[in-house]
Amino acid sequence: MAIDNHVYDRIGEGWWDESNPLNLLQGSLTPARYGYFRDVLRERGFATLDGLRALDIGSGGGFLAERFARAGCDVVGIDPSTVSLDTAHRHAAASGLSIDYRRGVGERLPVGDSTFDLAYCCDVLEHVDDLDAVLAETARALTPGGLYFFDTINRTWLGRLVVIKIMQEWRWTRMFDTPVHDWSMFITPAELTAALDRHGLRLTGLTGLGLRTADPRRLIDMHRARQGRLTYGEVSRRLNFGRVPYTGANYMGYAVKTAARG
Repeated sequence: MAIDNHVYDRIGEGWWDESNPLNLLQGSLTPARYGYFRDVLRERGFATLDGLRALDIGSGGGFLAERFARAGCDVVGIDPSTVSLDTAHRHAAASGLSIDYRRGVGERLPVGDSTFDLAYCCDVLEHVDDLDAVLAETARALTPGGLYFFDTINRTWLGRLVVIKIMQEWRWTRMFDTPVHDWSMFITPAELTAALDRHGLRLTGLTGLGLRTADPRRLIDMHRARQGRLTYGEVSRRLNFGRVPYTGANYMGYAVKTAARG
């Protein structure tokens, strides 16, 4: 199945609009991801993020970029969608934040070598044409000992049910009327661990990212959002995404750059 990555240009002006399907990534997903990443940084001795150089690979509308910028990081955001970049830049400026947004793709990052203390890549790895190239470029951009945070989707029956069937194919609940995921491009933890290792990135932590409360009423909420009777922002908050013990659908983690390989 050919996925439609151009959807981010068609509707990317509405990342921060709660009625836009892209905003589903904001309500509880962004706090869940950032909360985990920030906990890891604290555990590794970073009481403050002031002055840390952070690379956002696939920055979209800037949800995570703004979180890290508010925490004191100097953030560079990379995204292939000009519309999304413009939206992110406008929102950051209106919020009084200075974030350096640049057009580019993960396979060819427009940044220097050994430039960043940390990098993060969310909702991206399952979309890229060349996973190894993206990880090689990430390793090149990180300083030795730098941290790489990520999340992605596991290629399991549960990943297929949740992300392909419920959120993409079933007309009653799907977010978009175009394919944005392909099950064959999902990545198992074992595959990602091996790919990270090939590029001098040692997997150090892994956890599930999913619904903290299972409630069938959330399917009704998604249907109501399709009908315009509930915002996607509210759906995201009700879904209550967070850290969970199972990695069968979505998972997140971090790796450490252990060598100057790229």
